[in-house]
Amino acid sequence: MLGLDDEVSTDHDWGLRLTVLAEAPGAGEFLEARLPVAFAGHPVRFATTWDPVVRHRVEVATVEEFVVQRLGVGPDAPWSVTDWLGFTGQSVLELVAGPVFADDEGRWARLRGRLAHHPDDLRRYLLACGWRQLEQELPFVGRAGSRGDDLGSRVVAARLVDVAVRLGLLLDRAWAPYPKWTGTVFARSPSGRVAGDLAACLAAGDWREREAALCAALEGLRARQREVGLPVPGAATAPFHDRPFRGVPEEAATVLLAGVTDPAVRALPVGAGSVEQWVGAVDVLVRPDRRRAVTAALHGPGW
Repeated sequence: MLGLDDEVSTDHDWGLRLTVLAEAPGAGEFLEARLPVAFAGHPVRFATTWDPVVRHRVEVATVEEFVVQRLGVGPDAPWSVTDWLGFTGQSVLELVAGPVFADDEGRWARLRGRLAHHPDDLRRYLLACGWRQLEQELPFVGRAGSRGDDLGSRVVAARLVDVAVRLGLLLDRAWAPYPKWTGTVFARSPSGRVAGDLAACLAAGDWREREAALCAALEGLRARQREVGLPVPGAATAPFHDRPFRGVPEEAATVLLAGVTDPAVRALPVGAGSVEQWVGAVDVLVRPDRRRAVTAALHGPGW
């Protein structure tokens, strides 16, 4: 789907797949009777890790069914802010990536246009949430390291590298795939120019080098934010009180939020963000019903 698989990918769950979106009763039986075992040297009928039956993997569904299975909401429904916050990059990419061979009614083109990127105000909010996460934990890279807790410093740095990568993809209006391919997609994006600094941060053996590399990456993302026409703070990082560590100024988030006009977005809790910004459990992220449940719980009344 993303064009990133290689020969290693062929050891399991590998074969030709196709999705047919149509009102087609009996299509499954027709395909089962007609499709060959292999085509162009690739298997057509194969087992998977979640289904041991050797059979074809042509999925037949309606547009509505296919979209709801990935987003939890239909393609033509009005999507609320909470709906958007429950989308993951991977779930969207399963709809917008890959070739489309026929779209006679134009429904798929309209859906892809709708999912091209987040609404502007929501994008500002999500970026602000990313900067807020960086603000909250950047000083701990130095604080933990200065107390001899190099492992703790590395753990915090790794968390913030992930935040920075997702921040960059948001700036580039690119959806983040699931973790196996996130770094690859980021490195190819305009914000990927800071990938070297982020790699240096993760490789650093000293907390000072680690902090310096991460700060350099954040300055690069600040520059990218200015390039895409969004407001930026005076600097991405600044001294943290009187301590010998760096922090992210509060302004990094507030300058973005100041331009939000949508009342539904302005009402969101600052720092919470989308489900991907605070949930790491795969068994939640791959299920739209669970994503919607936790998102509604966080952003519903009583927060």
